[in-house]
Amino acid sequence: MDSNAPVPHSESRLSSPATPVLRTTPLNALHLELGARMVPFAGYSMPVQYTPGLMAEHHHTRQAAGLFDVSHMGQLRLEGPDAAAAFETLMPVDVAGLAPGKQRYGLLLTEEGTVIDDLMFVNRGKDLFVIVNGACKEGDIQHIQQRIGSRCDVIPMPERALLALQGPRAVDALQRLVPGVEKLVFMTGGAFDWDGADLFITRSGYTGEDGFEISIDGARAEAFARALLAQPEVKPIGLGARNSLRLEAGLCLYGNDIDTTTTPVEAGLNWAMQKVRRTGGARAGGFPGADKVLGQLDGSVPLARKRVGLIALERVPVREHTELQDASGRKVGEVTSGLLGPTIDKPVAMAYVAADQAAPGTRLNAIVRGKPVPMEVSPMPFVPQRYHRG
Repeated sequence: MDSNAPVPHSESRLSSPATPVLRTTPLNALHLELGARMVPFAGYSMPVQYTPGLMAEHHHTRQAAGLFDVSHMGQLRLEGPDAAAAFETLMPVDVAGLAPGKQRYGLLLTEEGTVIDDLMFVNRGKDLFVIVNGACKEGDIQHIQQRIGSRCDVIPMPERALLALQGPRAVDALQRLVPGVEKLVFMTGGAFDWDGADLFITRSGYTGEDGFEISIDGARAEAFARALLAQPEVKPIGLGARNSLRLEAGLCLYGNDIDTTTTPVEAGLNWAMQKVRRTGGARAGGFPGADKVLGQLDGSVPLARKRVGLIALERVPVREHTELQDASGRKVGEVTSGLLGPTIDKPVAMAYVAADQAAPGTRLNAIVRGKPVPMEVSPMPFVPQRYHRG
């Protein structure tokens, strides 16, 4: 698949062509009605793009509001008085200190300190609401159940659909249908109602824009999606544009930019690990791979490589798995995600490179069809993030 392969909220790669039976989301009939080109993704038949095409969908989301179906992702809740403390044993993040109504980014780790999956979770007071990646959800739920199921109730929610409404006009469209959502700020969530359907909405997403993710009963998802699409700002957007949007925003894709060969520190996700869980913090360590991860954070365990952003100095898109060399021809890294960024109008990429090649401004060569394409290490995001922080 080319660089426009579909990829949502840190999702992993397309399913293999041998996938026996593809599952469908509650919006499948609507996608077909809207002329979507459907592809296998994470075991589901999913829309990669609609008639306008990836570029138009990308620009519409940056300028107005795009509606994404991400119902293939896993939703679950953790219930019980010990749920937060238990969940915190699986991740290097502060769960116990998360206030009600607040959302946080989390990372499930192996015993070696590498990333099983990334996820989002919300303290809803009565429970923790967790969203995991579609390609990983069965394994994630099993992992969580096996490790903390004796301390809290782990309850999958396969009956729920998940929609993402993203873009600077998303709030205008959504508040007409669901008054009050405009009061949410980035990384907060709350319970709402639409026409008798209960919604749980967070102000978050995977595009770098303001926007919302909306959990709704699958039986009501199509009617709600149609109501959103009836708003003048909103158009349906496929997973192809979701990929280009998240890459421009500098957001990792699980299976490409993070996986069980990468640690959070190598991936530059230090910001996701709060001080309370770090060396010297009140609840330091106590998560899988803590010695390695905390050692990398404090510098006692040296990093061999780092995730970086790259901008090509020629108009040649650089795809994943492309080798990176220094000026002497020595291999120093490999691209993990890459495409022509529609907003920046330049080829952009993420890669892992040797730690001594990671400084912004470093020049490297990507070897594309045997020829060097000059690239420069660049800070991320490639386009400014526009989250609504109040």
